[in-house]
Amino acid sequence: MGDFRSSIAVHGMYGFSMVEVLVSIVVLSFGLLGMVGIQTAALKANRDARLQSTAVGLARELAEMVRGNRVEAVRTTNNPYVGSFSTVMAPATPAYCLSVGVTACTSTEAVAIAQMTDWLGRVNNELPGARVDICFDSAPFDGSGLPQWACTAGGTNAPLVVKIGWTRSSTSCSSPPARPSCW
Repeated sequence: MGDFRSSIAVHGMYGFSMVEVLVSIVVLSFGLLGMVGIQTAALKANRDARLQSTAVGLARELAEMVRGNRVEAVRTTNNPYVGSFSTVMAPATPAYCLSVGVTACTSTEAVAIAQMTDWLGRVNNELPGARVDICFDSAPFDGSGLPQWACTAGGTNAPLVVKIGWTRSSTSCSSPPARPSCW
């Protein structure tokens, strides 16, 4: 027995104690939780960027439709492109004359209404809780340089402005609507 004790004292103890192993597991767990938080933030930022890109693409598409139908675009009264849409994403009288197998549009106004019917339907499908205001607006920004929803009377010289907004999803379980993972 004397031999065994002297060998431990000379060479020291090898291996890890249980406390050291538990401490390393706790430290690793905190590191992994931090990575999960970063991943969640990255996914949310990616979704926000995708929705913003979609909104920009839809606004450009509408601008091209308006540019292609100048007869209706310049009208200051009863302009089919102008309106405020939020709960019902469709013109007051939707038209489907641009669809295949349907009687063709007979006027530039019918074309504009059909374009808006199709475009608003896509906005509704692609942007959650979408809101769209299209108006002639001489001051789309407030005094601080921030965009504003209210449309100012612009007259014939004001540009036609497309304002698109949507509901941002929440990562909080306390704010409605609650996510399924919160239940």
